[in-house]
Amino acid sequence: MSEDLNIENELNPAVTEPVEDDQQSGQFKWYAVRIISGHENKVKAYLDSQIKLEGLEDKVKNVLIPLEKVFEVKGGKKKVKYKNFLPGYILVEADLDDKIRSFISQAPSILNMVGAKSISGKRLEPIPLRGAEVKRIKAILNEENQTEKIDFKLSVGDPVKVTSGPFNNFNGNVLEINTEKMKVKVMVSIFGRKTPIELEFTQIEKEK
Repeated sequence: MSEDLNIENELNPAVTEPVEDDQQSGQFKWYAVRIISGHENKVKAYLDSQIKLEGLEDKVKNVLIPLEKVFEVKGGKKKVKYKNFLPGYILVEADLDDKIRSFISQAPSILNMVGAKSISGKRLEPIPLRGAEVKRIKAILNEENQTEKIDFKLSVGDPVKVTSGPFNNFNGNVLEINTEKMKVKVMVSIFGRKTPIELEFTQIEKEK
């Protein structure tokens, strides 16, 4: 997976003033909306349905769950899945006014729109995402075929079993993990001697 986004520093416009660019021009801006984690699909489905029902398409352009394409290794096989890289958030592109703000904020499972408190401290003012953050998120969404990302839950020292290749059925422990090359170095016993071997992620599985 790509480098995690720092929610507090990267998505909280209260930390740094938003920067305008061509991604944020015009009336439509991107906003981060904090929701109950695990309810992302439910919230998106609800908003998409209500936007059409209430005829708000001219005010809300996109409701987005920030997903990236990753590969999960199970049983020595690589499978494609889509993983939310900002759990607990959805992104909304909208021409925000009081009506749209109320529409979004009052939807089920939504906690608040990310922003800064007003001077009175009572009202949370939604602030658009910074231009740099919009570019970064879109880059992750659009890098589908550029780099393979592995969702590989493995740590140095973990016991593993080799599932294919000349060392099939050998057991050993992880020495090094190279996520960029999608390879792992494992210490196995060959003829009674500890020997490090390099394997593909798809050639091993973690022992339970």
